[in-house]
Amino acid sequence: MQTRRETLKHSAMVAGLLATTGLFPQYAQAYNKSAFEAKSVADVIKALGASAPVESKDVTIGGPDIAENGAVVPLTTSTTLAGVKHMLILVEKNPNTLVAQFNVTDSVEPNFATRSKMGQSSDVYAVAIMNDGKALFAKKEVKVTLGGCGG
Repeated sequence: MQTRRETLKHSAMVAGLLATTGLFPQYAQAYNKSAFEAKSVADVIKALGASAPVESKDVTIGGPDIAENGAVVPLTTSTTLAGVKHMLILVEKNPNTLVAQFNVTDSVEPNFATRSKMGQSSDVYAVAIMNDGKALFAKKEVKVTLGGCGG
């Protein structure tokens, strides 16, 4: 019978071998550098290869109306649409607009929650990029009373 310590040791060895041989899934390690470095909503969507965004009632964004501390602002996004490729959360006035990108497949429910830093009051966008390249969005203004990005 194997002890707990031996099991953990073997698991760590297997994980190390997988990491060094490149057998981990590529999508788990990949990200779009130009999208994360983009400085505007339009630049992020363009970097991800989608068309100009159109407002939609099928995409929802959630968050506080007033965030007392910009260092930890809870944000949610969801949609009821089928054929979603990516769900994005964007903060317009952040130094880097793209806060989060969630890759969606048919087996994943497009309903996500995260937290973000916000340096100042800003519009927050939830964008659903569809398999055909269309971009649909919803937006909400979040007012920040104490900045979290160095402010």
